[in-house]
Amino acid sequence: MHNVTLHAFNWRYSEIIDKLDAIRSAGYGAILIPPPVYTEPTGAPWWQRYQPKDYRILLSYLGGKRDLERLIAACHSGLPKLQVYADLVINHMANEDRPDRFNFPGEAELARYRQHPALYEENRLYGDLSHGLFSPWDFNHAGEIDPHEWSDRNSVQFQNLSGLPDLKDADWVLEQQRNLVSALIEMGFDGFRIDAIKHITERMIDNIADPAQSRDRFWFGEVLTGSDRDEDIFLDPFLRETWISAYDFPLFQTIREAFRFGGSLRLLADPQSQGNALPWNRAVTFVVNHDIPHNDGFRFWLLDPQDEHLAYAYILGRDGGVPLIYSDHNESHHPEDRDRWFEIYKRPDLVAMIHFHNAVHGQPMQVLAVNDVVLVFRRGDRGIVAINKSGTQQEVSFNTWGLTNPGQYHDLIHPQELQLSGHHCTLAIPARTAQMWLLR
Repeated sequence: MHNVTLHAFNWRYSEIIDKLDAIRSAGYGAILIPPPVYTEPTGAPWWQRYQPKDYRILLSYLGGKRDLERLIAACHSGLPKLQVYADLVINHMANEDRPDRFNFPGEAELARYRQHPALYEENRLYGDLSHGLFSPWDFNHAGEIDPHEWSDRNSVQFQNLSGLPDLKDADWVLEQQRNLVSALIEMGFDGFRIDAIKHITERMIDNIADPAQSRDRFWFGEVLTGSDRDEDIFLDPFLRETWISAYDFPLFQTIREAFRFGGSLRLLADPQSQGNALPWNRAVTFVVNHDIPHNDGFRFWLLDPQDEHLAYAYILGRDGGVPLIYSDHNESHHPEDRDRWFEIYKRPDLVAMIHFHNAVHGQPMQVLAVNDVVLVFRRGDRGIVAINKSGTQQEVSFNTWGLTNPGQYHDLIHPQELQLSGHHCTLAIPARTAQMWLLR
């Protein structure tokens, strides 16, 4: 099963179509596209995608409704079939400096619709564009989230995030959000990411995820947490109250701790049993997501580039979760980020890791050897992952029980062979490298 998801961050839809052959060849099973609903069509910066103006229109700087229809058709018609997930922004609407800032899309936009009826009709998803969608009655007016209230769930759910008008979970709003999701499903979308989901009430989540037509789609949310306290306040209730998946921030923080100087890879041997990873069937695993490099408050979460490589070997080698790979176009303004994630989706080491993941998907994971700097585990009887985070070569011996033996294994990341025979095997793992051995 191919379930690795490419986050085509801020990619134009036509560009995704042009690169589908390479995406398929790399082994991806799904593509997450940026939020598709109406945002400023001339707004090139990535954050514009998270400033929705109108649910009823699919049009942005990245393309329009017809482009999306072509993208979905191309993903579904080729082999293997690729799933297409849409990012949904339902917590808020755009933060715009205008007198009627709580009317959406606002009188200026409605005038635009009247001036260019063919354009907006062509990109209409549902509904009557001759009148507005939301009015001031549809928003919470409880002010900004105070810095001291970020650990208060009610404040986080009912107050404004960075000035963005915060939608109520009122009947009219819920109806429009159901209409939006229903129309997107009718178009052929296979799943959805819900942005800023810890800012959204359970009622709003259930409203779009629980209807019968939604239940067979893949849903996941961004429950951003950075501590055990955050997990208690936001993530644990989310897991109890909903059935959908979430970004595995507990595992991400465990990975950061394991790879830091002085940290131990023992933390990654079985993190779920220690409460340091989400259940395998609720987890979307990641090494970097779009918020981390672009938000100065989160940049300290970035891994060293080589540790990022090793962490990808871990999440693509381990059992459990849906791995998400972030690939951008140098949207980060930090010089040190230049080309770091640009076209990473086809980087040879990642492609090798994805092919390993696909080859052993569903096979049980068993730790073969672990210490502070080395982790070696097998996947079923045909795959071995070895990670050395230290600055020196490490030699590790382990019992070969459970592996196909004798057997010829090939390291997908490096051009080397391993002939397995006997009851024990010794691997030499160079400094700061990962190996992914697959039975030939």
